Amino acid sequence: MSERIYNVLFLCTGNTARSVLAESILQKDGAGRFNAYSAGSQPKGIVNPFALKILGARGYPTDGFRSKNWDEFAAPGAPVMDFVFTVCDNAAGEDCPAWPGQPMTAHWGIPDPAAVEGPERKIEMAFSTAFTQMQNRIGVFLALPLKKIAVFSLNKALKEIGQMDGATGQQKSAS
Repeated sequence: MSERIYNVLFLCTGNTARSVLAESILQKDGAGRFNAYSAGSQPKGIVNPFALKILGARGYPTDGFRSKNWDEFAAPGAPVMDFVFTVCDNAAGEDCPAWPGQPMTAHWGIPDPAAVEGPERKIEMAFSTAFTQMQNRIGVFLALPLKKIAVFSLNKALKEIGQMDGATGQQKSAS
């Protein structure tokens, strides 16, 4: 009998940086166990080149990413999500679409590396920090015994992951 594959959607307002980092990290680290997606409430239409640079430098996928609206994942025929995580405080505070399948949700906010201004090295460092924080959260998520853990305990664990090092705030989740 084959193992169940879970669908995970990472949300951010612009879908240019943090949600794309998360999608790529889960795509690689959760390969075979998870399908990863990202979207935004107000997509900017481009993926931040620093996000792609950090991903590529660390051996993570960089191809095929695009900034897209979260409505794509609430439309008929879209993959049914098992988990939806907001990774920026703005998206966590917005009214999300009604997700088919009633996925588990949590807020995993981290500071926006795309908001950092200054020399290129400073911006790269912000993206590197965001990558590391997201990779740590996803690593903890991947270690959860999803098939064996009770729903209440899983929901609590998902919210605790969002409070790990670098958490930006305690916003409502993506429900």
